[in-house]
Amino acid sequence: MSGPVVVILAAGQGTRMRSRTPKLLHPICGRPMIGWVVAAARAAGAGKVVVVDAPGEPLRASLDAAIVSVVQEQAFGTAHALRAAEAHIDEDASVIVLNGDVPLITTDTVAALAQTRASAGAAATILTATVEDPTGYGRVVRAADGSVEQVVETKRPADATPAELQIQEINSGVYAFAGAALLEALALVGNDNAQSEYYLPDVLPILRGQGHLVTALELEDVDETLGINDRVQLAAVRAVAQRRINDALMLGGATIVDPANTVIDVDVTLASDTLIEPGTALHGSTSVGEGSTIGPHTTLTDTAVGRESEVVHSYASGATIGDHVSVGPFAYLRPGTVLHEGSKVGAFVEIKSSEVGARTKVPHLSYIGDATIGEDTNIAASTITANYDGFAKHRTKIGSRVHTAVDTTFVAPVEIGDDAWTAAGSVLTDDVADGELGIARARQTNIEGYAERVRARHERDADMSTDTDADTSTDTDADAPSDTGHASEH
Repeated sequence: MSGPVVVILAAGQGTRMRSRTPKLLHPICGRPMIGWVVAAARAAGAGKVVVVDAPGEPLRASLDAAIVSVVQEQAFGTAHALRAAEAHIDEDASVIVLNGDVPLITTDTVAALAQTRASAGAAATILTATVEDPTGYGRVVRAADGSVEQVVETKRPADATPAELQIQEINSGVYAFAGAALLEALALVGNDNAQSEYYLPDVLPILRGQGHLVTALELEDVDETLGINDRVQLAAVRAVAQRRINDALMLGGATIVDPANTVIDVDVTLASDTLIEPGTALHGSTSVGEGSTIGPHTTLTDTAVGRESEVVHSYASGATIGDHVSVGPFAYLRPGTVLHEGSKVGAFVEIKSSEVGARTKVPHLSYIGDATIGEDTNIAASTITANYDGFAKHRTKIGSRVHTAVDTTFVAPVEIGDDAWTAAGSVLTDDVADGELGIARARQTNIEGYAERVRARHERDADMSTDTDADTSTDTDADAPSDTGHASEH
C-alpha cells in the first residue's frame, strides 16, 4: 500500500436535516455528500479508504466494495470514532482524517496536507483557516516557533481565555498523522469534559507532550471548511460546488451563458465550443460534443449528445443523440432512444426505446415507441406506434426513405418496407412491402343535402316542444340521423 490510509468520520446522525435520508447521502450536484469526500481522498492517492459509519451502516449500500466500512457503535466523540478504525491503521502508514459532512475539501488540499506532514517529519499536521468570525470553532494556539501547541474548544464560556477567543485561526477538523504516533496517542485520550466524550483535538497536546512535532497547513480557500448540519448549509455548499463545476467547464472551453441559472452535475462533460443556454439542467453522466447547443430550458440526464447538435426546450433521459441532430422544442426522449447523424425530432414528439436513422425526420406531434426507423424517412404529424397490447410491448420496423402521411397508426408488430408510403388516417395492422402504399381506412361517403335535413329536423323538434298538445311521437326519418357527431356533449 503506497498511499495513506484515509479515515472518513461519517457516523453523525444528522438530526438537524429533518430527513428520512441519512445526512451524508443527500446529493450535491449529482453525487452524495459522502461521495465527494471519498472522491477527493482517492484522487489524492489514498491507499485505503475507511468510512466510520453509524450503527446499522446506513452508508454501506452507497459505498463500493473497495471501501472499508467500520461502525462506531456509540457516539462518544471524534477520537472514539477514530478508534473504531484502529484495526485498519498501519503503524508505518500516514493517516489522513476527513469529515464526511465537509464535502468541499479538494484533492489538492488532501495531497498537500499529507506532503506537509511528511516533509516536516511531524507526528501530526492539522488543516486550519483564518476566518473573520470564528465563533463556535476551536481556536488554534501556536507556539513561538509556529508549531501547534493545542486546539482550544469554545463551546462553553470557560473553555477559552479572552486572549484565545481573539484568535481567528480555526481548526477545520482535518488532520494528517504518522500512524504509530496516532495509535499511541489515541489510547491516552480521556473524556474529562462536560460531554464525557473523547475529542480528537486532544491528541495534539498528548503528541507534543511526548516530544513530537505538530504543525499546521493553513487553507487559502475557507470554503473548503464549510460543513453541513442542515438544509440551509446544504444549499450553501451546493452553490459553491456548482460554481466550481461551472468554472472548470468554462475554463475548458464551454460557454455557459448564465451560470447562476444553470445546473450541471459533477460527472457531466462538455467539449470545447459547446453552448449552454439559461435554464438548462445537465445530470448524471451526460456528455455534450463539440459545437453543440443545449437549451434554453432543457434537461438532459445520462444522455450523450454528439457534435454540432441542438437540443432546445426539451427533456431527455438515457438517450443517445448523434452528430448534427436537431431536437425540440418540447421533445421528450426516454431511455433507449438513439438518434443517428442528421436526424430531427421536432415539437411535441415523444420517443422511447427506438432508433431513428440518419437524416430521418420526426417533425411534430408523434409518439415513437419500441421502433426502428431507417435512413432518410419522413414521419408525418400525429404518427403513432401502438406498441403495447395490454400485456406486452411489440416492435415496429419502418424502413429507409419511407413517407408516412399524417395521422398514421402502426399497430405493432408490423414492418414497413423501404420506399413505402402510407395514406393519411391509416391504421396499419399488416406489413407494407417495399415501395407499396399502405391504406387502412374506411371509404369516404358524402351524404347530399345532409345539412338541410338536419336543420329541418331541429326546427320541427323546436316547434313540437312549444306545443303541449302536439304529437310527441319520434320522427324516424332515416335520412336525418339523431347522432350528428356531437355525442360527447350528451
